[in-house]
Amino acid sequence: MVENVVKRFGRRVKYSDKEMAQFLEKGHRIRHVKRVSKAAPLYSIEAEVIKSRHCNAGHIEGHKFILDIDGNFITRHCPNKMCVYLVSQLIIPVALINERLSEGHEPDDFHFMRYVRCPDVGVECLGYGEVMLKVQAVSRVK
Repeated sequence: MVENVVKRFGRRVKYSDKEMAQFLEKGHRIRHVKRVSKAAPLYSIEAEVIKSRHCNAGHIEGHKFILDIDGNFITRHCPNKMCVYLVSQLIIPVALINERLSEGHEPDDFHFMRYVRCPDVGVECLGYGEVMLKVQAVSRVK
């Protein structure tokens, strides 16, 4: 019997009965949904600007982007303006944190991509500016 959390996930993303049956064919997806649903109230993902020079979007040191563990921005906790070039760099670290949580591991204990940079190289290299983010899972439990 499929647990309620998996059924709720299927309803939330609007799977048809056929799609839900396909989803249930592979155990990794069920395991992922179950474990991430348990971790979701415990963690958020924080990407903090730790270096910024000449950013056209106005991102400055101290700006924070807060996401849920699925990688959705919690916009009330983000700058009003978000540069697509910068936030696109969050794909790998967010996926790493999400994967670690789905496998029952500590979310921040990964090797690479703890820090990411926007792809702009700065004015010295024929670009415009440059920004660096520190990415980490943060506890939501006080």
